[in-house]
Parts: sequence; structure tokens; C-alpha cells
Amino acid sequence: MRAVETIQASGHPRIRATHKTTLEITKDPHLTESGDCIVAVNASKGGRDLSPEFRDLVRNDNAAIRLTMTVARESETVTGRGDERLTLDHMTDLVIRKSNYVCNRTLMVEADKSALNLSRDLVRALRDPRARIIMQVQVELGDDRG
Repeated sequence: MRAVETIQASGHPRIRATHKTTLEITKDPHLTESGDCIVAVNASKGGRDLSPEFRDLVRNDNAAIRLTMTVARESETVTGRGDERLTLDHMTDLVIRKSNYVCNRTLMVEADKSALNLSRDLVRALRDPRARIIMQVQVELGDDRG
């Protein structure tokens, strides 16, 4: 089983992408200096906006999740997994975590990258307020019948 969501967002000059354990996408248009995990603003979707099919699939400890972010000529992929505790009911935010911590903003856990691990070329592109960021999030749940 598989579901895919596409999210569009904007860049922002205050994007620092220096957080060691998380990466965040927000529908909010503003970003403060303390938002060191935020990599995109003005997102077209928050947790509540994701399809019921997508939300059901990520609520499985065996779900594989892949986020591919493209801006200008730069592209990067982050992979992680789902968790039965995910609610995805936050209105504005989606957070990718390297840890197993879950809250209503969490999109995936045990991610292989945080904001700090993104290529600095990508981060520079994300700082352009005119940048259009396209993110594709795929969740896949394999067939365990062997």
C-alpha cells in the first residue's frame, strides 16, 4: 500500500536549517531567528490537510516514509518511518524527527536527516523568498505476508 502527498511552500531569508534533530515545514508565512529547524514557510498543507489514506498509512511502525524536497536546481531526500502514535492533527506544521519523539506535529520518526544535515546549496536556495519549494511525501507499507 502506498500514498503520496505533494506540498508546495516558499523560501524565507531567515532559514538557517541548523537544528540537529528536527526539520520543520510550516504553513505560517513568518519565521523568527529561533526557528532553526524550519526549512519552508507558506506550506500548502499542515498535518490536518493530509489525506485520510496517507494519515492511516503513516500510523504504522513499519511504514517507510520518504520526503523529497526540490527548489531551483537542488533536490534532497529524507527518509524515516511511521509510528502508531502519529496523529497528524496540527493545523500548520509538519515535523521530521531523527528521534522517536511524537507529538501532533510529527510526520516521521527515525529520520536519516535533520535540518542541519541538508546540503548547504539546498539551504541557500531555501533562503530565497521567491523560491517555490515542491515537496513530495510518500508513505509505503509493505505486504508482510511473505
